[in-house]
Amino acid sequence: MFRAADRLKVVLRHLDRPNSRIKACATSAQVAAYTHPVELRYTTDNDVLTPEQRLFYEENGFLLIKNLIPDEAIDRFRTEFEKICRREVKVPGLLVMRDIAISKSEFLPDQSAVSKLQDFQEDQELFRYCTLPQILKYVECFTGPNIMAMHTMLINKPPDAGKKTSRHPMHQDLHYFPFRPADHIVCAWTAMERVDRSNGCLVVLPGTHKGTLKQHDYPDWEGGVNKMYHGIRDYDPDQQRVHLVMEKGDTVFFHPLLIHGSGMNRTQGFRKAISCHYASSDCYYIDVKGTSQEIIEQEVKEIAQRKYNAGSDITLQDTWAVRGRLVKGQRTVL
Repeated sequence: MFRAADRLKVVLRHLDRPNSRIKACATSAQVAAYTHPVELRYTTDNDVLTPEQRLFYEENGFLLIKNLIPDEAIDRFRTEFEKICRREVKVPGLLVMRDIAISKSEFLPDQSAVSKLQDFQEDQELFRYCTLPQILKYVECFTGPNIMAMHTMLINKPPDAGKKTSRHPMHQDLHYFPFRPADHIVCAWTAMERVDRSNGCLVVLPGTHKGTLKQHDYPDWEGGVNKMYHGIRDYDPDQQRVHLVMEKGDTVFFHPLLIHGSGMNRTQGFRKAISCHYASSDCYYIDVKGTSQEIIEQEVKEIAQRKYNAGSDITLQDTWAVRGRLVKGQRTVL
């Protein structure tokens, strides 16, 4: 096994990246063995990823790294989340989302449950996650050396109230982003406790990152759906799925075109995870008018106008430009 890995390393160092093709042999990974040549399109040349890890991401669009974030760091993020929920800390620009069906909060009985924090870039404690060296070491494998933290979230999936609103429909994250190229964007998603099928772990469709951005809309669910939880209109429900069972501190990195979602939380506790979407600062903004992303642009503009008194001429690009933070290298375009 080690000799095979050494041979692959030698091959990788001598092949030009744009045209590199490698015939990979069988693997014991949780997704089917490779049987076709793989073009090295989605990862960069460095010494962080093993050849097997590079090939796995190239073929499947995600990579799970075990035990990456220490307990003490996660416990600090949890404490800060609780302070925000108790309104002991006010964070400029923070978007607090609540589940439409959960009336009881984890910390304040008279408040509906907080299901997600978005845009915590102004919270020094939570934003530490986005700058952790062990996270950025892997991020650079997908974005290159100039790294922007573009989208931050702390997900607090509540126990389902029987209406299945704790689900997140199958979607592609690129639907929300007006910047490209997609291959220079990656999400880091860290479990803050054990995550499995009982409390709604991530489920991914391996290999779908090789496709295109699909049409998204609100799913027609009987119990309703939370705001901005868009789902893909058409995908093959019989396609192979992988449920990502993760322990506290495990981190998965995945491509923005990878189709993924999460199931219901069937436990009595809240399931927490923290994440950040990163992009190369060499990425550029696009105009989404006339595309399938117009639906999200309108919703984001409405939120910005209501929450920040933004004018009607605000664009989706404007809302992202103020959120992005350079975390490594140089800020070039974004």
